[in-house]
Amino acid sequence: QVQLVESGGGLVQPGGSLRLSCAASISMFSIYTMGWYRQAPGKQRESVAFINSGGTTDYSDSVKGRFTISRDNTKNTVYLQMNSLKPEDTAVYYCNAMAPIATMGNYWGQGTQVTVSS
Repeated sequence: QVQLVESGGGLVQPGGSLRLSCAASISMFSIYTMGWYRQAPGKQRESVAFINSGGTTDYSDSVKGRFTISRDNTKNTVYLQMNSLKPEDTAVYYCNAMAPIATMGNYWGQGTQVTVSS
């Protein structure tokens, strides 16, 4: 059974940093495109960052230059380093694993809360 388990969320002051981790129990993890999404109260879920099997990354404009996504295929883990955090970054952050072939599945973690407040 596929599981994505996020960790690393918490409360941080504006300007601070957090690193989120997502450990995936997925066969052939390295071929998946991994992504981070977030959902703030009363808002729709939005994409934050992606990293594909080749290591190419993409970011939403709102986090570009502040967040960095990376992956360690030896540990089946994807990370999101978040720097210069702002109150508007407050949300539940979700990890996503998308297979290159649709029939292989699209999986979500349970989410981890990030709160940026003084």
